[in-house]
Amino acid sequence: MEPDAAQNPNPSPAPPPISAYYQTRAEHHAVVSSDWLAHAAAAAAANPGADAADAAAAPPPSPGGAGGVIEEFNFWRRKPEAAEAVAAIMALAAVIRSSRATTMMELEIELKKASDKLKARKTIAMLSQDFIYDGCTMLVHGYSRVVLEVLKLAASNHKLLRVLCTEGRPDRTGLRMSNELAALGIPVKVLIDSAVAYSMDEVDMVFVGADGVVESGGIINMMGTYQIALVAHSMNKPVYVAAESYKFARLYPLDQKDMTPAHRPIDFGVPVPTGVEVETSARDYTPPQYLTLLLTDLGVLTPSVVSDELIQLYL
Repeated sequence: MEPDAAQNPNPSPAPPPISAYYQTRAEHHAVVSSDWLAHAAAAAAANPGADAADAAAAPPPSPGGAGGVIEEFNFWRRKPEAAEAVAAIMALAAVIRSSRATTMMELEIELKKASDKLKARKTIAMLSQDFIYDGCTMLVHGYSRVVLEVLKLAASNHKLLRVLCTEGRPDRTGLRMSNELAALGIPVKVLIDSAVAYSMDEVDMVFVGADGVVESGGIINMMGTYQIALVAHSMNKPVYVAAESYKFARLYPLDQKDMTPAHRPIDFGVPVPTGVEVETSARDYTPPQYLTLLLTDLGVLTPSVVSDELIQLYL
């Protein structure tokens, strides 16, 4: 063995710093809190340099390597509230930084190849279209930006569908969803939350978003999601969850009591008698056995695969 063989001439770089978002999420792994996204947002606001640190920590795409630009895209897309267009721009900028092209023509060819890879990547809304067919009736609960994109794409593809939209107490976010669906020309019917079982025989499938996808494969979402999934399961209706992978959390609740409630005020329209207790929790936990599939930017996953994906995200 040569004298310097034991020394690595190219030592591995130090691991990149963890962003404020993931630091906050890691700090809350022991307690299942349905407000962990809010905690993460607050941490990011308190650390304005986090984005710069993330940029420095971004893995450089492998020039010519399979999936390099996709990996870069996924890095930026996992950030809270990151638009796909911004993630695509950051991924293509990384291709330029790592390019070894010596002419503008070579650089243009590299960018064209990277752009084609991004275009070939299916978004959550695109993946969901395989499960939506003409003439179907969908039940949605509350307001979900991802579910809205799913329905927008279905409408733009001229699919004929009907949506039953719950009121979504305590926030009444279902009314906001119904307004946006009506503006798209999608036939929509608003249900009071207690009419879910009554109307389930009209439904072909349930689509919900998620505030968090936990390690068991279950989800944390707005109050009422659990009972909707229970009713749908008992009547053999599929329940699809549309959620980004940045909402995956290393939490393992077993039941509702493992969650720290997120309280919201409720307006009943009439005064509540003094001394009467009111349940003001705004989130619940839906176990994985009541969910059919999760549609994510990582692909279409069964609930049992979520723990494997979390392992990959945290390695």
